[in-house]
Amino acid sequence: MPISSIYNLYISSDKEYVRILTNILGFVPRNLSLYKLAFRHKSVGNHVKKGFKDSNERLEFLGDAILGAVIAELLFKKYPFKDEGFLTEMRSKIVNRNHLNQLSRKLGLGHLISYDNKSANRTIQQGSLLGDAFEALIGAIYLDKNYAASRKFITDRIVKPHIDIDTLEQTETNYKSKLIEWCQREGRDVTFELISEEGEGRARLFNIRVLVDSEEYGQGQDYTKKNAEKIAAERACEVLNI
Repeated sequence: MPISSIYNLYISSDKEYVRILTNILGFVPRNLSLYKLAFRHKSVGNHVKKGFKDSNERLEFLGDAILGAVIAELLFKKYPFKDEGFLTEMRSKIVNRNHLNQLSRKLGLGHLISYDNKSANRTIQQGSLLGDAFEALIGAIYLDKNYAASRKFITDRIVKPHIDIDTLEQTETNYKSKLIEWCQREGRDVTFELISEEGEGRARLFNIRVLVDSEEYGQGQDYTKKNAEKIAAERACEVLNI
């Protein structure tokens, strides 16, 4: 065990915090500042320069990419004869916000997150605080260790004990259809708008927003318009408690 890990676990003033993290991670963290940042919501972040806050948003961005890559590899190997559309749909089922929130609760991350109750209230209502911290944690693991350690954490501590991929395969999570059906029942108008489009060819990234009665309720990004709309619809369903 590295000297820094021994110090953190047995000597430092944060040793109790380190033990909690060790139980979650399966290893002793080295750079504690990364993990503390991973659980720091922007509502309590300090301004560093020109509006930038030292919150978990950047780590969330990094962790989201790493989580997506690991899950994509896992699905690619598990389903050697399935097409891109199926793999994308399965990945969405695993990394959608509701599922990440559930995983975050199972890991007990809620007790570690620092946030301001008043300013973060809307975020909590939208159900993003837990999932954001989950992704930020993966980003912290990557920077503290490496990609292999991140992959091992996701595979051994998340997928194997908490995700039944075979059951998810049979589960329908078409949030777009759910949102449209709800709006029809409630007599409300729903539209999907393209905000931006980046890149060329198959590398084009679409940013879609969903409007209910002309008010934005969610955005989604993906390399197909269809999946970007589904992601936006999922977030709208969370906000509207559908």
